Amino acid sequence: MKAVVFHEHGGLENLKYEDVPTPEPQEGEVLIDVKACGVNHVDKWIRLDGKKKLPMPHITGTEVAGEVAVVGSGVRGIGVGQCVAVSHWWTCGSCEWCLKGEESLCVSGKIVGMEVQGGFAEYMVAPATHVLPLPEGVCFTDAAAVLVSTVTAWHMMVARAGIKAGEDVLVLGADGGVGSSAIQIAKLHGARVIATTHGTENARRAREMGVDYVVDIEQADFLDEALKFTSGRGVDLVVEHVGAATWEKSVSSMARNGRLVVCGDTTGRQVTDDIHVLFRKQLSLIGSMGGTRRDIMDVLRLVQHGKIRPVIYKTYPLDKVPEAERIIEARQHFGKMIIVQDQR
Repeated sequence: MKAVVFHEHGGLENLKYEDVPTPEPQEGEVLIDVKACGVNHVDKWIRLDGKKKLPMPHITGTEVAGEVAVVGSGVRGIGVGQCVAVSHWWTCGSCEWCLKGEESLCVSGKIVGMEVQGGFAEYMVAPATHVLPLPEGVCFTDAAAVLVSTVTAWHMMVARAGIKAGEDVLVLGADGGVGSSAIQIAKLHGARVIATTHGTENARRAREMGVDYVVDIEQADFLDEALKFTSGRGVDLVVEHVGAATWEKSVSSMARNGRLVVCGDTTGRQVTDDIHVLFRKQLSLIGSMGGTRRDIMDVLRLVQHGKIRPVIYKTYPLDKVPEAERIIEARQHFGKMIIVQDQR
């Protein structure tokens, strides 16, 4: 089969489009004919991080949708030709947290495209327990667009932070997958949204999505604008996935009893907090990791009913993975980049 792989860690030049053996499903597994796969920042981090031991040559790609091509022994309830989505977080099912139903905290979970081979390939294998049926009417491209970014935002805002109607929500990075999803989730729950982005065109797109107050970070300070938007009160919820570069201002933007929910540290993980402000204003800092299979099905049903609309910037064929990753690295997109496979 064809796949985009790297044989050693490094830059985009290390990505190669080449032939690799087609994997064979073992007991309890299925072979997926990959039809669409989302492109994410995590693909770059995996490629660059030489500290983590990976199976080589390595295939990234975490958001996979496709058709079941082969069913391994012992698999029940899944048939050849079924349209499915693959959970990006493969859990053990037996640790303390899995047994509590909090599988995002699994102590031995594996990320698709990191510890196991991913979806930038014509085929991939997956455990049948982590393959989910696509609801009727949800296409492969739309499914691949929401399996990580939107599910992550849903888990952050609904499961972890408990977003409520009437709240003021600050969303950082409206142009990215998590940010554009967070905007829709906030509006779906009846919140007012202030969102950051960069550039006139991205600001226009954010307004078209229903953002109540857009901050172009090339023109204004988002902390000042958040306080202005809320008449000095601050926001009830911050959706933070940028990290060190925005952390201090994100915390400062919160109202009393405000919550900040964070899922990433793209710009750095070391930050400083003023403990006095935390207890004086009764602020809550909430971590959030990925999402669960229940979150995936909740999001896919919302897509099915038109409540969430995947924001797709461009689609590319499999051999153009390096170009798609280059655009993400250069921050030249608004929404998701999707690798779409030709029919075989």
